[in-house]
This record gives sequence, C-alpha cells and structure tokens, in this order.
Amino acid sequence: MTNLEPPKARRVYLLLRDRIASGEYRARSSLPSEPALAEQNGVSRVTVRRALDQLASEGLIERRPGAGTFVKGGQASLPMTGDISNVLAHLVEMGQTTEVKLLSFGYIVPPPAIVEALRLDPDERTQRSVRLRLIDGQPFSYLVTNVPERIGLSYSEADLASTPLLELLERSGLVAERASQTVGATLAGPDTAEPLGLEVGAALLSMTRVVYDPSGKGIEHLQALYRPDRYSFQLDLQRTGAGDARSWKPVDRPRKVAAPARSGRRAPARRPAMEKGSAE
Repeated sequence: MTNLEPPKARRVYLLLRDRIASGEYRARSSLPSEPALAEQNGVSRVTVRRALDQLASEGLIERRPGAGTFVKGGQASLPMTGDISNVLAHLVEMGQTTEVKLLSFGYIVPPPAIVEALRLDPDERTQRSVRLRLIDGQPFSYLVTNVPERIGLSYSEADLASTPLLELLERSGLVAERASQTVGATLAGPDTAEPLGLEVGAALLSMTRVVYDPSGKGIEHLQALYRPDRYSFQLDLQRTGAGDARSWKPVDRPRKVAAPARSGRRAPARRPAMEKGSAE
C-alpha cells in the first residue's frame, strides 16, 4: 500500500479514482499532466505523484515515461456483487478469478456474542480462521470465521487454504439450511487496513452472517469486511399483492454464466455446485 500523505494526497487520489470509476476519465484516455493536476487541486506535484502512485498500484492507471499517464482499459480488480436475498445459493458469485490467503488459524474460546449466535455450550471452543480474498491479485475482503470445534476438526488448515469453507462443511455431512445476515458499515482498523491495502480509518462495508443446520444449530459465524470500491451488495425487489396491500418483496436473481475470459476465449459456464476458491 502506498503511504499517502493525508489528507491532501488522499483527497486527490479519491477524486481521480471517482472520475475513473464514473467514466469521466475513460479507458485508455490520458490524465492531465502532473503540473496541471497540481494546479487544479491546489497541491504540490509531490502530492499528485503520491496519489498517482496509489492509483497505479491498484491497476487503475498506467504511467508511460515520456508519453503521460493513461487510464487502463480494464480495472485490475473488477468489482464483485453479493446477492443478499439468497445468501447460500449465490456464494458461487464470488467468481472464478478470486483466490484466498489464509492469514491465521487456530482454536479459541469465543467471545459471548459468538457463543450466543452459534448456540454453543459455555465451554465449547471454536476454530477461528482469518482469510483475505483477492480478485486479480487485489484484496477486496477480510474474513474472520468461527466454526464449532467439533466441526472444524473434520478438515485441516491446508484444506481451508485451498477449499471454500461451506464446501468443507458439506463434505463433513452437514447441511447448510438457512442463514441470518446483517450488513452495515465500519472503519478499517490497524489489523484490517494493511491486508486490504487501505489506510487506517478508511470506510468499509461490514457483514455478519450465521449459517444454521436443519436442527437450528449454528455451523458457521462469519464477520466480513469489504472494500466498497471492489465489492457491493445487491437486492432485487418485485412488487407483489394488490391495491393497498402491494409491497416490495425480495426475488432471486437468475444464476449467471461466466463472462468470456480476458484472453478472448470463452469461459466455461459456472456450475451450481461450489467451485474451488469461489465461496466465503
């Protein structure tokens, strides 16, 4: 992560990033020169250079010596979208280009909030893991998962580093029947800012999800933090009822077919089952 000079370099960085995201600066177009950007924003060229360094590190621009700075044709980290109306069925929407880095793994006595959410016995431990999910090599989510120890013992640390957690749970004979999910917002702390490539205090999307088996027992507690420039939540709605009783209800989105690969070759259609590296 580039060490931006707060707040000036960050302000210029955010301004340019927003203009690229909105299409004001189109793909393959050139940005104003460093002196022009410095004059436009009332900052020094050093400040502008730091902002451009951050954009370049995120794959949004390309700096060509002697030619200028250009917006890349495609972002290095394409934004992901999560369907909040059908949590379990749409975990595969994480896509075929995502990968996971396992940052920590172990067994702990969980805090009371997790004990209550998973409906654990007072002395029951959980397997706690911290993972970083990336798309095209760029981080977009920071995931802290707690699974009851009796379940976590059915797979290894190596398994978790290479296989989606929900797939591991189902391989163990468990059935994920329903989930409760809460979405909010928070700020990046020291532990999460660096892995996500952000500054401390940067805005993040937050999501807490608890997955239950048919008996109502919790089998997974997930606390996830997302970069809002690389991930968003989507909820499709449909009007139902008649007259004064008409209201909006969530509807399922059709399952998508993978977009063509960047090399121009046709990518295979996604299958309904869990794919390696595709679920949280």
